[in-house]
Amino acid sequence: MSTKLFEPITFQNMTLKNRIVMSPMCMYSCDEQDGKVTNWHTTHYTSRAVGQVGLIIVEASAVHPQGRISMEDLGIWNDEQVKGLSKLVDLVHEQDSKIGIQLAHAGRKAIVEGPIYSSSPVPYKEGMGVPLEMTVDQIKQTVEDFRQAARRSRESGFDVIEIHGAHGYLINQFLSPLINQRTDQYGGTKEKRFRILREIITAVKSEWVGPIFVRISANDYNTSGYTVEDYIDYAKWMKDLGVDLIDCSSGGVVPAKINPYPGYQVQYAEKLREEASIATGAVGMITSPLHAEEILQNGRADLVFLARELLRDPYWSRRAAQELNVEMQPPKQYERGW
Repeated sequence: MSTKLFEPITFQNMTLKNRIVMSPMCMYSCDEQDGKVTNWHTTHYTSRAVGQVGLIIVEASAVHPQGRISMEDLGIWNDEQVKGLSKLVDLVHEQDSKIGIQLAHAGRKAIVEGPIYSSSPVPYKEGMGVPLEMTVDQIKQTVEDFRQAARRSRESGFDVIEIHGAHGYLINQFLSPLINQRTDQYGGTKEKRFRILREIITAVKSEWVGPIFVRISANDYNTSGYTVEDYIDYAKWMKDLGVDLIDCSSGGVVPAKINPYPGYQVQYAEKLREEASIATGAVGMITSPLHAEEILQNGRADLVFLARELLRDPYWSRRAAQELNVEMQPPKQYERGW
């Protein structure tokens, strides 16, 4: 039986050599003022490319300085940040891996100096700041911020853009009825709550030629919130807009008790793949190569996203190839020891 994990897959103009994806994970390693790539980033991401990860998605990169998850986040809000991002892209490409960037705005979960913003003036939890409700003009400017970030992503040479619509950050704050209490064109109905994401996807596509992924939180873990069933419509709308893949995570929009186990979110990728006929990515405590292979062999997802396991083991792809009896071509510098 041939393996799916090491089978190439193509999205538009991008072909991945395998279906192993490094999930975006914040490194909190930037200077607090400039959001630029540092030596840590080039070492961190390039090592996973040396380890033969098919697609590396760079951490949440803020489209506006007030949209940072922390003051140490990477940024893509000005043209001065392009030089470092371009260098990072070139280093990863040298190892025959593809590289994407996650465009993000933290909304009410931003930990920065000055005001924070959300769909509605509802704090994340007790003790955190009350966000300002975005005006329509501010929403329009945020959409423009994503458009400009897409332009910079193109100029930096990235292969894919992932829009961060999960984990309780700004887009998720508009999508979820738990937070979005608006009664204007951006709230009140499911279609209106989706409007900001629709506008962001459209704006990104105006500057970007290539695959677009969207990360979602397919379960709010709250009886008044959304479940994966509610995201079927969102997934269909995203597909109609030209989104290539939905990266299926969960939680984060409100504090919740989650009981994770290996593959606990795969059900969401499987459900949306089946019901919306769109490619999906599975993520969540996937550590075993055999587990990853099972997910793909059974058509439960199209890509497998690994997060903390790739922090522990940059050469996970090599281990997976050994366990699945796949011959992998190492970097020539490592042939004597691979």
